Amino acid sequence: MSERGYRGLDIYQLAHKLGVDIHRMSMTLPKFEMYEEGSQVRRSAKSVAAQIVEGYCLRKNKKEFVQYLNRAYASAHETVEHLDILFQTESLSNKEEHDDLRAQYDLLCKMLFRFMEGVIGGHEKPGFVKEDSEEYHAAPTSRISHPTSR
Repeated sequence: MSERGYRGLDIYQLAHKLGVDIHRMSMTLPKFEMYEEGSQVRRSAKSVAAQIVEGYCLRKNKKEFVQYLNRAYASAHETVEHLDILFQTESLSNKEEHDDLRAQYDLLCKMLFRFMEGVIGGHEKPGFVKEDSEEYHAAPTSRISHPTSR
């Protein structure tokens, strides 16, 4: 059975996986990085999936959905910057691990960008939104006469 909701989105699944991978990697950094760059890379990595979830939950409104996806995209790029700094300062010394994480984030950024283009170009309201349904329209107001108009 396939996942439903945001958990079924490929962009969410990859962002979540990478958030966990970055968290685990950051726990192997030197102690002095735990509360500095390690904290920053964990925060930005976990923010990507969180922004996707928030945007998905607000997808009824195209503008808000796209704003959250843009934030996810920006957080993914921020995470790449932190990874590069960690590698260049040799706090993350495993080149293979760095290159693998970087490649996965490059893929995620491409996926997010294409997803945003799709939302912008072909946004459809979710099935549970029944804006054209009568149940969302206000009932006609009754004519109540004001006591002074009698």
